[in-house]
Amino acid sequence: MKAFPRIPSAKISALVSDVDGTLLTDDKILTERTRAAVAELHSSGILFSIISSRPLRGLRMLLVPLGITAPIGSFDGGVLAKSDLSTITEHLLLPEVAQRALETLNAHGVETWLFAGQDWLVHRSDGAYIGFEERTIGFSPTIVDDFGPFLNIVAKIVGASPDFERLAACERDVRAVLAGEATVARSQTYYLDITHPLANKGTAFSGIAKLLAVPTTDIAVIGDGGNDIAMFERCGLSISMGNGSPEVRRAADLVTGSNNDDGFANAVERFILRGVRTNAHIAIAGAAGHS
Repeated sequence: MKAFPRIPSAKISALVSDVDGTLLTDDKILTERTRAAVAELHSSGILFSIISSRPLRGLRMLLVPLGITAPIGSFDGGVLAKSDLSTITEHLLLPEVAQRALETLNAHGVETWLFAGQDWLVHRSDGAYIGFEERTIGFSPTIVDDFGPFLNIVAKIVGASPDFERLAACERDVRAVLAGEATVARSQTYYLDITHPLANKGTAFSGIAKLLAVPTTDIAVIGDGGNDIAMFERCGLSISMGNGSPEVRRAADLVTGSNNDDGFANAVERFILRGVRTNAHIAIAGAAGHS
């Protein structure tokens, strides 16, 4: 991965947030305190955007409640869109890459999903996490027998499994098989996301910064997943949710509370709006190889 030299900034002009595990509780609730924190960002002149592994349609439910008018990212940055959901840029997997990804996931006995065009495609309706994902993103999957006809329009492939160790092993193999041809990262312990090499949150973050016309050094980011670290490496201030893994927490400048304890709102109120940031903590993070 390319290194991006960064110096944690005292000036924050925008905040870019992850969604699941960050903005929302585990029950997918947008709390009143989170809504109020984003409203206070807006009233303070601080821009607010989101980048998520969700499909674009799965972000619609958040745009009005949070007053989002800035460009947003879906599919881990595979698609950048305006707040009316019209596409600005998109990066799709090559068909042959998608095929090899599916073969590797199947070899590990991991359930496979395709996000192609506006559709979420699955082989069965009763698979692991399908009901949960349906409630999360607000629309139902389409059941198909064969993914083949859709491989030329794939924005994201997901491997889903309740066996986290199996999925971790699968991740290692998929990375090896698709080295340099795809971005491979777990957005949650139970979801392995496979997207175009440019469809990652780091590239998406840089794209949104350019669209906002705000220097990356003046943008804070907040997230909980391994796929959020790519944003941490390019921003002016990185914040991990308390529910993030040890790796994610170590990669951040600051750590807030968990998503079930209004950690997002706490971070906005304390670190962004009040500017309470311990220089010692930031210095330690930087010395530990933040790049």
